[in-house]
Amino acid sequence: MCAASQSAGDPAADLLPARMLNEFVYCPRLFYYEHVEGVFLHSADTRRGAVEHTRVDSGKGSLPKAKKKTDDQTQKPEDSTETSGAGETTAQPLDPSSEAVSIENEVIHARSVMLGSELLGVVAKLDLIEVTLDEPLSATSPSAARVVCPVEYKSGAPREGDEGRQLWDADRMQLGLQILLLRENGYHCDEGVVFYRQTRQRVRFVLTAEDEAWIRRSILAARACTAGPIPPPLDHSPKCPRCSLAPVCLPDETQFLQMPADDELPAPEAQLALPGLAGDATSSDVAVLADALATDDPAWATLPEARLPRSAGEGEVRRLIAPDVDTKVLYVNTPGVMVTKKGETVVVKEKGETLAEVRIKDLHHLAVFGAAQISTALIQTLCECEVPISYFSMGGWFYGLTRGHGLTNVFTRIRQFARAADPEQALPLARLFVYGKIRNQRTLFMRNHIEPPAVALRALKHAASAALVAPGFQTLLGIEGAAALVYFRNFGGMIKGPDEQDEIPGLEETVEKRVGDVQKEFNFDFKTRNRRPPRDPVNALLSLAYSLLARDCTVAALAVGFDPYIGLYHQPRFGRPALALDIMEEFRPLIADSTVLTVINNRMISPADFVQAGDAVNLTPDGRKRFFLAYEKRMSDTITHPLFDYKVSYRRAIELQFRLLARTLTGEIERYLPFTTR
Repeated sequence: MCAASQSAGDPAADLLPARMLNEFVYCPRLFYYEHVEGVFLHSADTRRGAVEHTRVDSGKGSLPKAKKKTDDQTQKPEDSTETSGAGETTAQPLDPSSEAVSIENEVIHARSVMLGSELLGVVAKLDLIEVTLDEPLSATSPSAARVVCPVEYKSGAPREGDEGRQLWDADRMQLGLQILLLRENGYHCDEGVVFYRQTRQRVRFVLTAEDEAWIRRSILAARACTAGPIPPPLDHSPKCPRCSLAPVCLPDETQFLQMPADDELPAPEAQLALPGLAGDATSSDVAVLADALATDDPAWATLPEARLPRSAGEGEVRRLIAPDVDTKVLYVNTPGVMVTKKGETVVVKEKGETLAEVRIKDLHHLAVFGAAQISTALIQTLCECEVPISYFSMGGWFYGLTRGHGLTNVFTRIRQFARAADPEQALPLARLFVYGKIRNQRTLFMRNHIEPPAVALRALKHAASAALVAPGFQTLLGIEGAAALVYFRNFGGMIKGPDEQDEIPGLEETVEKRVGDVQKEFNFDFKTRNRRPPRDPVNALLSLAYSLLARDCTVAALAVGFDPYIGLYHQPRFGRPALALDIMEEFRPLIADSTVLTVINNRMISPADFVQAGDAVNLTPDGRKRFFLAYEKRMSDTITHPLFDYKVSYRRAIELQFRLLARTLTGEIERYLPFTTR
């Protein structure tokens, strides 16, 4: 159906595709995602099915007219072949010379026939129709059809029942609908056939009155389903592992988080009567609060801690998603280059010389730094393929994204806006974002500091617990700021000095060659966090890492269906992806800070890789390339998910957090749990 037919008041706009009713019988949740929210992902099975349908889809929809009805029937035979706008049928008049129609013993094989019925409220594209004629067909005397039989092609195998080979329920629905549609359009049809390619077998199906009643009930149930809410996921069904939408649906994960937890999160308190938190803490109290957090006051021990739910041994969470996405990021880091499209490939050129070529299907997103030129044809193609383009300044400031309109659902965003507009509902989630960040800062501190100070560890532990019961956003901001102050006061202890770095044979000489006289004033002696602009190498690396992470969180938020600019903790501000920054808090230490420590301590970046312009310190283009490699490696590193106990990459973990947040906002799961490593 064309887009023009979807206008208001057009009856055809309300017709349900038969394929969607097939999905409804298979899994109502799958039907909701594909039909209501417009979400679709390819899998190996769907791609193979598309290839196998190539010949079937090559037809032009030619079909002989239905046999004339008796006088007591109101519909004229011409109505069944010439109307298209009202949805009764879009079958074209038969052209005997057409290559899309084959005739064997007066049986016509017509392909790709589109039929619809306002009475049923359904439209379908039939793979193949076998038509038996009353009399021989000629170009001058096109005969009326006597008996028609729809044939549907499926890539799997039939079900083995008590009476031999049988159709699966989803196939029974699809074929039964086709029989009813043919009847509604004036054709005589009692049975259909499904051809299963895996076993090369035809299974015949005769429509009974019971089948017809079941189909009509299912149509009504599917229409009711479209009004929401989304149906629950199947409970450890064998259908899920091969479903292409398993990474979106998360059936086992959703079921797991609906189970009662052994340890509940603490209930928020009305006020914190604790050292440094007698009133509503503000950013001006951060230094005082940071010192108070480090005290050994017994009052801090009364604060609760959040604990992840433990599985009761039943309902194992299966890994139904790939550990990592199978596409990569292309960074364009050279000013003045031209990025164009050549066939299905992205080409980066400088002065006519090709610098890089990447297939579009291998591209996760395109990141452009500085003044590169991108062709309109490439932008249009990437939008169609849902490959975002992110834009940065040469200094690493994240400007924004270009992205297509592939995700059209609005229901998640409606819930997001409602929650963000109510501070009392947004605060519980904001507490968890800050809690996850502080817990992960403490974990990174314990793993990498040469000798973690007990005072700092105690302060971070108290801050994480206090965040869970913060009475308001101002107090929460104060707790986060105080924890950050403690964390960055001791951040330099995680950086190895020249005497502490591992000695790698031959590396010292290479580094010395890269260090010029002008650059020897730079070092990695970190004192405090500064930005806008960063005024030392470590802060320059941190700022760049946070920009890249903000970009990845924005991409993930858009992929899930959120508006990244409406946050639950970070307040809306022009040009700031507030919701992306909310989830980003949990991953700052694990991805951004960890990448910075890796490139410094492993000597991937040296003082020679920095330049100074005024007060700002930035990486050189070569240094940025090495940093991008380190960052992407970190994003691809696989870890054991703390909730679901299967392997995922950090990029996949970010996407999962956004999906869990969406489940929380829509009410599918009762609570959101932050991503914290052990």
